[in-house]
Amino acid sequence: MSAKPLFWRQTCAIVFWREALGVNHTQELAIDRASLARQGRRLEYFTIVWNALEGLVAVFAGMLAGSISLVGFGIDSFIEVTSGGALLWRMSVDADAERREANERIALRVVGLCFLALAVYVAAESIVDLVRRHAPEHSIPGIVLACFSLVVMPLLSRAKRKVGDALGSAAMHADATQTDFCVYLSAVLLCGLVLNALFGLWWADPAAALLMTPFIAKEGLEGIHGESCCDRS
Repeated sequence: MSAKPLFWRQTCAIVFWREALGVNHTQELAIDRASLARQGRRLEYFTIVWNALEGLVAVFAGMLAGSISLVGFGIDSFIEVTSGGALLWRMSVDADAERREANERIALRVVGLCFLALAVYVAAESIVDLVRRHAPEHSIPGIVLACFSLVVMPLLSRAKRKVGDALGSAAMHADATQTDFCVYLSAVLLCGLVLNALFGLWWADPAAALLMTPFIAKEGLEGIHGESCCDRS
């Protein structure tokens, strides 16, 4: 008996039993997508919890130190909570293609509005501090918080992008980009706080925060207009 007929008989038998058991490619894709959506929801739950705690610490420490970049970092964390909630809502209906598309558009715009809110707040407060020559106090908790964020946020962003790629979700990509901005904010925050603590450069804190605003605003406008990194690549 030749190998070729045997191979085809085995293949037909596998197909027959798969069909008999009700297993097909479409169902496998649906199962995979459901698993990815669950992973996306877990990432957003983590985003919400982490950023809520991070925001409380940053705002409290920033108010004590009079640091606009630290307070702005805390406000960004709360904005990311809002963004995470929007993505959680988006992932909750992923199995429904029609609702998925509608929620995708809404979630993308919510993330865009979150970006713009952050940009306006940071720009306004930074300009006021520069004009008033307000010097923030040293903040060791702020420095520690920025260091932790620099470790956690890149890992979270990478995980979100993988889910966004697999699901074809522009909103998840935008949320990952917002997480990337949290990394940039952390780096800028750390530089500003360290420069102020070591060399007494009072302007480093608001100037560092002000430098971030054009990039944040750009992402916000693109999100509101329904664009994403997927569209721009």
